[in-house]
Amino acid sequence: MAMPIAVLVSGGGSNLQSIIDRIEAGMLDAEIKVVVSNRADAFGLTRARNHNIPTRVLLHTEFPSREAFDEEMVRAIRESGVNETGVVAMAGFMRIVTPVFLETFRGRVVNIHPALLPSFPGVHGQADAVNYGVKISGCTVHFVDEQMDHGPVIIQAAVPCLTGEDGDALGARILGLEHRIYPQALQWLAEGRLEMRGRFVHLKPASRNLALQPVADVDTDTQALVWPPLEEGF
Repeated sequence: MAMPIAVLVSGGGSNLQSIIDRIEAGMLDAEIKVVVSNRADAFGLTRARNHNIPTRVLLHTEFPSREAFDEEMVRAIRESGVNETGVVAMAGFMRIVTPVFLETFRGRVVNIHPALLPSFPGVHGQADAVNYGVKISGCTVHFVDEQMDHGPVIIQAAVPCLTGEDGDALGARILGLEHRIYPQALQWLAEGRLEMRGRFVHLKPASRNLALQPVADVDTDTQALVWPPLEEGF
């Protein structure tokens, strides 16, 4: 049975598209029940509608508090068919969720961030990395907790920072890896292979034979390092 997912977006939704593409290719055992956005003009909504996925727009400015907004999000997600055993995937969702939301989907909310957490949390992760002068940056899929960009790490991908590039250039290279590691993390969730022990996320062995990609140089164009390794098809 496909794992039910609700996807939260605030912008373009390219990570949403990567999830849709993997589902339609038969590599991700999931079904997107609803795409929720806090912005009516988010292009992620258009991406969803292009694939006949239900959408909901909830404008956070119309609610008296973060908790009230989160209560309505919970209601919309439940109505879509995603219950406490489903997964909520944040894909460029620019809101910090409250305990009202997290208690409903405890251990089932995931996020993708364009930096190697715990370094450079926040909305300018790529530019912050460049401005700091680091030699390696990347992206992180993690479980969401009450703090911004803080929860236990599921998978990370690292790329070198190139001399002279700005945050936009680095971000574009990181984005290509986001589109690979996010569907992979969701597939591990769908297979029931992720186990949280405090801050540590353990990946259980696969029940079927899978050819692992190399640990290093998963993508030779970007000289990327991904851990845990991507599995076949990702």
